[in-house]
Parts: sequence; C-alpha cells; structure tokens
Amino acid sequence: MTLAGEHSLLQQTWLRIAELADRPPIVVASEEHRFIVSEHLRQVNVTPSALLLEPCGRNTAPAVAVAALRAFEMGLDPLLLVLPSDHVIASTDQLIAAVKLAADAAEEGELVTFGVKPTHPETGYGYIKRRLGDGIQPVERFVEKPSFSVAQDYVNSGGYVWNSGMFLFKASAYLAELRKYRPDILVFCYEALKQSSVDLDFIRLNRELFEKIPAISVDYAVMEKTAKAVVLDIDAGWSDIGSWDSLWETSHPDANGNVNIGEVISKDCTNMLTLSESRLVATLGLDDLIVVDTVDALLVAHRNRAQDIKQIVADLKKCGHAEATNHRKVYRPWGTYELITKGPKFIVKKIVVKPGASLSMQMHQHRSEHWVVVVGTAQITKDDAVQVLNANESLYIPVGVRHRLANIGDCPLEVIEVQSGEYLEEDDIIRFDDDYGRVGDEV
Repeated sequence: MTLAGEHSLLQQTWLRIAELADRPPIVVASEEHRFIVSEHLRQVNVTPSALLLEPCGRNTAPAVAVAALRAFEMGLDPLLLVLPSDHVIASTDQLIAAVKLAADAAEEGELVTFGVKPTHPETGYGYIKRRLGDGIQPVERFVEKPSFSVAQDYVNSGGYVWNSGMFLFKASAYLAELRKYRPDILVFCYEALKQSSVDLDFIRLNRELFEKIPAISVDYAVMEKTAKAVVLDIDAGWSDIGSWDSLWETSHPDANGNVNIGEVISKDCTNMLTLSESRLVATLGLDDLIVVDTVDALLVAHRNRAQDIKQIVADLKKCGHAEATNHRKVYRPWGTYELITKGPKFIVKKIVVKPGASLSMQMHQHRSEHWVVVVGTAQITKDDAVQVLNANESLYIPVGVRHRLANIGDCPLEVIEVQSGEYLEEDDIIRFDDDYGRVGDEV
C-alpha cells in the first residue's frame, strides 16, 4: 500500500528530481530494509550509484557523511542534494526551481538548507530564523520544535520558516565543516566505509565502527555551528510525513474532515484518518481519531497525540514484543514471504518468488515443509531429484532433506508453505548454496 500517490515515498523522492541528476543516486538505508529499498528502486528503473547499508540508525549527520565519502571514492566531488524519503511535495516544479537557484551558492561552498514557508503554527517541526528578504539568506539560528504559542509567534513574525531537513552542498564543503566541528564522526564514518564489505549490490558499513558513531543530525553537528549556513525559502506544498496527523493534512480531507485510505466505511465521523491495509474497517460516530489497521497491528489514537506514538513503540521494544521489530511481510532478494497464521507447532506462509529467482539450497533440522503451488511454475530440488510443479500441485519436504525452490516461469511464483515441527524460528536453516552469497542463517 502506498500512502500518497501511486508510488512509494522513496520512489517519489527520486522521480521528482531525476531530471536534475547527471548520475543515479547514492542511497543510504537501514540494513533491515535493504531488499525492499532495492525492489522499490528497481520498480522505477533506477540502479543506485551506491546503496550504503547502516547496521544501526545514527541520524542524518553520519548518513550524509558516508554518502559524501563514497562520492569521493568514486572520484567525484559533486553537489549533494540531500533528500529524506518521507516527504510529500505537491509542486515538483517549485522544488526543482529552488535547487537550480541554490546551485551557485552551493558550488561556492555555502551549505544550503531549504526552508518552508509555514502555513500554520506547527509544533512537530523545527524552525529556522533567517533575515527577511527574497532569495538566499544567512541562517540566524535553528529552533527546536516549539510550543503552540511560540510557533504562533514565529508564524506571525514572518521571520521564521519550517526546517525541511533538505540540503544542497558540495561533498567536500560538508566534510570540511564536519571535520571542523565533529571530527570524531568523520573519522568513524571514514573507517566504517573503508572497512565495509560488498554484498550483492549493497555496501555494508562496518558494524563495529559504525556503532561507535554518536547519533546526531546534520543540523546539530554542522548547520547550527557553521558560518556557511544559508537558507532558501520554498513554497512547494511540502510536508514531512513524520506522523499520522501530517499524513491527514496532506491527503485532502473530505467535507467532514475525514481521510480514508484503503477499504474503509465511515459514517457520522469527523476529522478522522482511517487507513486499512488488508481488510474492511468501519468507523461510526467518531471524531479526531487516527485508526491504522495493518497486517502487523492496529493503532487507535487521538489526533492530538500523533507525535507520541513513538512512546508506544519504545514500550513494545522494552517488553520484547515481536511487532516492534518484525513484519508479517518480509522482503528477500528472491521475493517475499508473508505470515498467514501460526500455532504452537505450525506456521503457514505465502511465498512469492520473482521470475528467474530461487531460494537457497537448504535444510532444516527441526521442521518439515509442505509446499502448494497456487500461481506459476516451480522447479523444486529435493536432495538429488528435480521436479516441476504447476498450480494446484504440492510437495512434502521432510526434516533433514536438502531442498530448493525456484521460479522457472515468466510471472511471479506463489506458493503456500506449511511448516510443522517443535521449533519454527527462521534460524533453523543450513545453507549449502545460495545465489546471493548468504551463508548459515543470514537473512
């Protein structure tokens, strides 16, 4: 499911500025999201110049640093347009015009940030105070997320803009300022990239070194300290989809103030955001609520608490709930698998294998598997025997038998897998051969 338009937010981020780029993007992503990021980019026909994998989150300053350092490794010192992938921008033309206008200042060594003219006293965004006037202006100071009354004063003054988190600067200019103000971050980023490993199309940053980097934003690490920070106002219909309430604001509520995404029936409701990923959701006589129903979990919250949902996630992690870190649908280099149901000694999954792709040759010590092909043509290797199955045909894989599933058709292969056994965790896997270079129980 996409949240805003037919493409994912990541895809939209690239597509809106693709015409400006003279080479594919450098993408920095979480190691856990590598396959979904790669697949989303493939769907819009882009192969990144580099896809750098962070073993843990360390905020934007290190992420931008490793991207800039990677550009140097490629023999480049380009202008880096830094774009988070969770933004909605209504006017691509306005954004492109702003980037072109800012390019000369960035080429001369300025660190350009893009400020958004506020439309209301938003308490969920940071603000930038800059000199009044048109065009590029010096940054006077950055302000953290304010209270409502302070935000109202900022809007009324006309001297403040929202901090978009988008930047334009030369790679060398950013690294020079980072070296001046946070040399510790630069050293660890350099070593983490230098000691990285290549895995398929991914560059895995060294975990031990990257974990030592302080988690800090570009603003804190550089922009609030440097004398080279400038800001350019843009009026491009920008929103940071950092909360469900901001999604409501950007999704054009109906006459009753409701935004319904997915299969939703709403009666006598006002000012609601209701999102359903996979089933019918009905709301009746409600006001000012956020209802989000996904295959992983159900969220019901008051809209004025939208910024506090991270507290729920923190509590889930503290209590060890699997929903805090695991999804029912999991991406792999060969396709996806999705949990349908599970019990004490069984799990049912839906496996989708891309055309021409195959799972590893593997064996399980604690579980047996029963595969039922529902769509497509499967080639199954079972010890030394090879068999082809079509729709409505099935095969049983006993415990301890080497096996492999491959898609030899032209369309995605869909298989229902029933696992049975005393132990059903994903680490019960011994790999003998893998097209993607994985070993052991590596995902």
